[in-house]
Amino acid sequence: MDGKQNIPRPTARRLSLYLRELVVLLSANRTMVSSKQIGALLGLTDAQVRKDLTFVGQFGHSGVGYDVRKLHENLRRILGRDLIWNAALIGAGNIGRALLSYRPFDELNFHITSVFDSDPGSWGLVLNKRTVQPISELETTLENSGVRLGIIAVPSHAAQGVADRLVEYGIDGILNFAPRRLELSTDVIVSNVDFTLSFEQLAFQVAQASHLSPDKEIDDLSR
Repeated sequence: MDGKQNIPRPTARRLSLYLRELVVLLSANRTMVSSKQIGALLGLTDAQVRKDLTFVGQFGHSGVGYDVRKLHENLRRILGRDLIWNAALIGAGNIGRALLSYRPFDELNFHITSVFDSDPGSWGLVLNKRTVQPISELETTLENSGVRLGIIAVPSHAAQGVADRLVEYGIDGILNFAPRRLELSTDVIVSNVDFTLSFEQLAFQVAQASHLSPDKEIDDLSR
């Protein structure tokens, strides 16, 4: 398995959740786990888990289960978690500062190596050991830096311009916190995080669920 196969996004999301649970199992010194046990942790059927794990390779044994350490290692490889991912953060406002303070990023091999902002008042500020630089220094700083990911945490009106500059530089992926859709003409991968939309959808689903069943599941991982 080379990890480059076309894994559907819903499956990739569940693989990330499996990996998270495997970390917990490893910390508890568990050596084997069954698809039924993994499914029970996440509210999925064992058939769904087995189907998803076919992308990982043949590490399961009928009647025995999966070797936790081997499954963990292969999921990390397929999801790119065995690599170091350097990222540039554009936007040193509230969201940007929160991201810089999020310790699990470094533990997961995601390293924000540089921070940029258009506000002169923020230039030179040291935020969690990173010095905020003028946005005008973006391309010069990123040149030969090994940065492959860009994080956009700027106001909506500025997001497209920032994205265009990241694409021009040659970034591979963008994590977009701005509440707008980015129009990109390349194959750059974009992952959008829209807090407002998420809350609206959560409120809508809770309202709908309250009319149907008090135990209605909000997020269906099987889709």
